[in-house]
Amino acid sequence: MTRRFALRTLAALAVTAAFSLPAFAQAPIVIKFSHVVAADTPKGQASDFFAKRVTELTKGKVKVDVYPNSQLYKDKEEMEALQMGAVQMLAPSLAKFGPLGVKEFEVFDFPFIFDDTEDLHKVTQGPVGASLLAKLEPKGVKGLAFWDNGFKSFSANTPLKSIADFKGKKFRIQSSKVLEEEIRTLGGIPQVMAFSEVYQALQTGVVDGTENPISNLYSQKMHEVQKHLSLTNHGYLGYAVIVNKKFWDGLPADIRGQLEQAMKDATTLANKVAQKDNDEALEGVRKAGKTTIYTPTKDERLVMKKALVPVHAKMVDRVGKDLLDSIYKATEFDPAKL
Repeated sequence: MTRRFALRTLAALAVTAAFSLPAFAQAPIVIKFSHVVAADTPKGQASDFFAKRVTELTKGKVKVDVYPNSQLYKDKEEMEALQMGAVQMLAPSLAKFGPLGVKEFEVFDFPFIFDDTEDLHKVTQGPVGASLLAKLEPKGVKGLAFWDNGFKSFSANTPLKSIADFKGKKFRIQSSKVLEEEIRTLGGIPQVMAFSEVYQALQTGVVDGTENPISNLYSQKMHEVQKHLSLTNHGYLGYAVIVNKKFWDGLPADIRGQLEQAMKDATTLANKVAQKDNDEALEGVRKAGKTTIYTPTKDERLVMKKALVPVHAKMVDRVGKDLLDSIYKATEFDPAKL
């Protein structure tokens, strides 16, 4: 049996189970919510909270079964499973939508496109974010919300206090043409590498440094093999909660409304927990005592911002000028005034 055939079979069974009962009255509607991280992470906690709120708001008419740690599908398989209906809900990283054919999500890789969380949420929780999620619908995917992971900082085994400190150093990045350009602009050498391989690569010197939200750096113990951390907050890493569009459109309107409210509540929790997780991770790095933490001054951060914002113009064709301008407008950012 091929993997695709197996997925189609599971999808057919899921649809039959969910929709064969008259008016959804004889049994709860079951939503399989799959994700690839542990249950105690911010995404894991928010997923479990969403499941609880759905039960409360629908009075048991809908049951959300959460499957953490890739219990149902591996990272590379889950999107296909969602599109085919074998699973109803996911929360993948925003980097997953480029390979799906929706390159506009690469705008979240643009360095310094958001100055802070307030700027970020003007986009992710406003009309621009809604328009981005709508671009998934032709792929059979309905976007429900954005969940934060956090802002990224640079780490290495040598200090990173100025642009010159990046020259010639190899930095691990996730697969992204935008991030490749970011590292090259700093004078570094981008190295695309799976997240699971980063610790060993840092330990053995295959790469010199990386960029991560502090929670990722700490949870993966990268601080044990990185002597220096510079709190640049230069980029954003996040997720989008998505659902199979055919499944979603087939739900009664009142049920969809209750699920939307549950998602709104879960999003508030997700973003709050993500911030708390990063704050606690930074304190954990400090207490470990193996990494020197440097906070750039306002002027030093401005120098880096001036150096990296030109990446926007170089990469604008990947996401579209209208989208980039709409984000500038929402955040009141004018690159010409830097």
